[in-house]
Amino acid sequence: MGPGERSGPAADIVIVNWNTGRHLADCLRSIVRTDRSLLRVARVVVVDNASTDRSHENLTTPGIPLTVVRNSRNHGFAVACNQGAALGDSDFLLFLNPDTELYPDTLRAVGDFLRSPAARGPGICGGRMVDARGRPAVSCSRAPTLRTFLGKATGLDRLAPALFPPHHLRPAETTASRPVDQVIGAFFLLRRPLFYRLGGFDERYFLYFEEADLARRARQLGRGSYYVHEARVHHIGQVSSAQLGGRRLRHSLCSRTRYAFRHWPRSHAWLLVALTLTVELAARLARSALHASPSECRATLAGYGGYLRWLCTTTGRLLERGLLQATAPAPDPTAPTPPPLTTEPAEDVHHAHR
Repeated sequence: MGPGERSGPAADIVIVNWNTGRHLADCLRSIVRTDRSLLRVARVVVVDNASTDRSHENLTTPGIPLTVVRNSRNHGFAVACNQGAALGDSDFLLFLNPDTELYPDTLRAVGDFLRSPAARGPGICGGRMVDARGRPAVSCSRAPTLRTFLGKATGLDRLAPALFPPHHLRPAETTASRPVDQVIGAFFLLRRPLFYRLGGFDERYFLYFEEADLARRARQLGRGSYYVHEARVHHIGQVSSAQLGGRRLRHSLCSRTRYAFRHWPRSHAWLLVALTLTVELAARLARSALHASPSECRATLAGYGGYLRWLCTTTGRLLERGLLQATAPAPDPTAPTPPPLTTEPAEDVHHAHR
């Protein structure tokens, strides 16, 4: 039992790791130390996506069952989250980044919220991200739209925020608990039945926008997201993604384009592609020139090169699929539907009960 822990709602914590060094162990220690009296931690699952820094080794969570899944290759964030979720059965799922640390009262604040009338409607909730000095960091966001991306690409989100609201909510907008479009994936708590009803995270997202996609689909079912201001979380941020270089940009561009074609009018999605390849590319290259940073320029070009290859491949597949669907016979309405989650199997699973 943890500090003050007693019976009540329980959560399984899923952490996806990729070369986060000491931060993963620090995160686990913070889980052990936090007050779990109002929200029990039934199990911690660490899914390691083929780390090479040995950060997944010799992990401990005294008093909490720990499962470590070791993948032989990096399957991506969404796949790994679904793998971890499948290994528990608690009422709630908490997806937690390995570069976060809980405060002693973090889970108590969340448990207190779950007992309040405000928790009856939302299906997802998140906490208040802070840096090492306790200053506010990005905690929640507006639903992505063409206007938000145009504002960010041109700087209009800073010059005219009333017309072009920034994607992420500013600190002045997160001074109290409130419903939001989405909370960031660093601390992402949701009800397990809702997770399975939605089919889990869409595994076509390798990195980025998987939580935005899930939050949007939850809102469409009437289960929105809620920001819990009292639940502080120390979030370092970008510990893993900073190691990707140009691949980080490629994943971001590919994922947001996938999101746009899934959720926006087709004309808006194609306008985003045009914006990405013209105004935004020019702005990124100009910024790297202003910074006199050849490495930033190379990363931008590498990221856009990967994005263009993905875009050409994906467009070709869509055209091919359209032709196949136009000539295929009508589907059999009595055919069974596929299972809600299609995850990669875990190559190596280690259970530790400490």
